[in-house]
Amino acid sequence: MSTIHLTTIINADVHKVFDLARDIDLHQKSTFKTNEIAIAGRTSGLIEKGETVTWRAKHLGFYQAHTSKITEMQKPHQFTDVMSEGTFKSFKYQHIFKTNANKTIMIDILEFESPFGIIGKLFNKFFLKNYMKNFLLERNRLIKMTAENNKN
Repeated sequence: MSTIHLTTIINADVHKVFDLARDIDLHQKSTFKTNEIAIAGRTSGLIEKGETVTWRAKHLGFYQAHTSKITEMQKPHQFTDVMSEGTFKSFKYQHIFKTNANKTIMIDILEFESPFGIIGKLFNKFFLKNYMKNFLLERNRLIKMTAENNKN
């Protein structure tokens, strides 16, 4: 099992950041490099607890589908999505939001496990973990930029 832990400080209200983090349309903009689109379940707008979204994207030269369900949500402090179908052996993504002064601290905790036993573990160690981290950093850059540039 691999874990990626990221912290992003955003100069915006926690409610705004929370909503941007669960915005299907914004996520699709952040993943333009992989042609990621929502194809089933919630396909636009703000995803809610109990809803699913199926993403289709080109990763590592192959189109793949990934379905996640929002299993927990406490607005505007956290939500968790868990893979129900996809290429990972397991995938759990916790989104945590804290307020400090007039800033939001956005914390991402992604836990995932690759299939294919030892080959998957080696692939994970030498490539996939860094690939996933960069994928999340790109997403977080867009959330931060959007939140800080659209203060209402």
